[in-house]
Amino acid sequence: DFPHNQGKLCPKGVVAYQQVDHPERLTTPLIRRGGKGGKLEPATWDEAYDLIVRAWQEIQTQHGKDAVAIYSGSSMTNEKCYLMGKFARVALQTRHIDYNGRLCMSSAAYGYSKAFGLDRAPLPMTDIPLTKCIVVVGSNVAECFPILMNWIWQARDNGARLIVLDPRETPIARTADLWLPVKPGTDIAVLNAMLRQIHKDGRVDEAYVQSRTNGWAETLQAVEAFTPEEAERLSGVPAERILAAARMYGEADPSLIMHARGIEHSTHGVNNVLACINLALARGQVGKPGGGSMMITGQGNGQGGREVGQKANQLPGYRHITLPEDREYVAKVWGIPVSELPWEGAAATEMVRLMADGTIKSCMIACSNLMVSLPDNAVVQRALQQLDPLVVVDFFMSETAELADVVLPGSVWCEDEGTTTNLEGRVVKINRAADPPGQAKRDWEILCELAQKLGRPHGFTFRSVREIWDELRLASKGGVSDYYGITWEKIDRQGGVFWPCPSEDHQGTPRLFTERFA
Repeated sequence: DFPHNQGKLCPKGVVAYQQVDHPERLTTPLIRRGGKGGKLEPATWDEAYDLIVRAWQEIQTQHGKDAVAIYSGSSMTNEKCYLMGKFARVALQTRHIDYNGRLCMSSAAYGYSKAFGLDRAPLPMTDIPLTKCIVVVGSNVAECFPILMNWIWQARDNGARLIVLDPRETPIARTADLWLPVKPGTDIAVLNAMLRQIHKDGRVDEAYVQSRTNGWAETLQAVEAFTPEEAERLSGVPAERILAAARMYGEADPSLIMHARGIEHSTHGVNNVLACINLALARGQVGKPGGGSMMITGQGNGQGGREVGQKANQLPGYRHITLPEDREYVAKVWGIPVSELPWEGAAATEMVRLMADGTIKSCMIACSNLMVSLPDNAVVQRALQQLDPLVVVDFFMSETAELADVVLPGSVWCEDEGTTTNLEGRVVKINRAADPPGQAKRDWEILCELAQKLGRPHGFTFRSVREIWDELRLASKGGVSDYYGITWEKIDRQGGVFWPCPSEDHQGTPRLFTERFA
């Protein structure tokens, strides 16, 4: 009866339990003995902690606080993501904290923030069956997000048309009413041509555009050169298909555009996202039940992981680290002078360069495998080998952990409690089903114990995840992504709670922008 997936699981979910007792699980701390050429060998937790803390204190004394960095991930609970940001800024007092969402959601996050002032899909997945036309841009939904496909099939059963813009004839493209086989990187030409044609056909919602948007005249001028023929020349998509797509989408009400990494992993990814949003705005769809645009997240907590303060430029609640009032509020919650709160650090992709040139001397990596995820493998390897120590928290010996000086065995998803925030902005609860094997520890316990060893115990005396959650709620209060009114009990009662939820008597906000934008 859970509203998001109705009890269904994708293949990853079906087999994820196998992580718990997998024979290759890391169950004890490992230290590389004998220098960089030595082998990783078992150690006690105290040995591992002492090595890390001694090295970090020496490095920060000699080279400054920012010589140590934290690189984390979004496949963790909100509580762990929150604590990563707090640990970096309060325990280590470094400005260099960022996460692997830079490799997937950055373009969408910035595009939605730029267009709407808020980075979240504006509607719940339960709205999808209401739509009359779905445009899927740069997303292999059937294979990468099977749960979402269930909702698309429901819309199809209700008569919705399906348009797919993708270089490959993916499974969803094969079932579409219209497939637009675009040359990689040229999607924006097709999207602009569709917007131009919708205007030519008189399908723009003029009242909506006039009352709720700005820059319409400039947008029209920008897309005027993109005739169907010019878009065909640039993209390879036949002009008649572009015309058909514009009319199929333009005649439908409500209509929905979904997009993902295919257009976001691009040098002009933000503009690709904005081109999708512009189409939805021109048709007056954003804020309607079943209408608008929505991003498809890439990680298990791709939405929540970027809201709770582990980004270089961000504090909890989507507060910005350079705004005085945001800094003052979070410093007060954390119980530190605002003068001690570091400023903006390097984005994850920039960290590698700082590692390579010796600016960052040591880094702790959690829930990320840089040797697989980042481009230019040889450069990444050289950067990681420069670090001394490279500390990795993981539950398997990843390609990045193999290069580490210290490996700390962490926990998998079902060995801890906590929350995640799904692609809709719905905060859901994870309940503990197992304990970490051997000497492995829960990631938040590792951070708290390291803070104690660093001599910075204040703010890291949590005895449970619930205590972390309640502090996260307070730290987000009044922010863009306001979690303050979301309690674990309310999550259980409602089947998840959508942020913003500013008070405990507030039901949450499943559908955004019904009357105005943020």
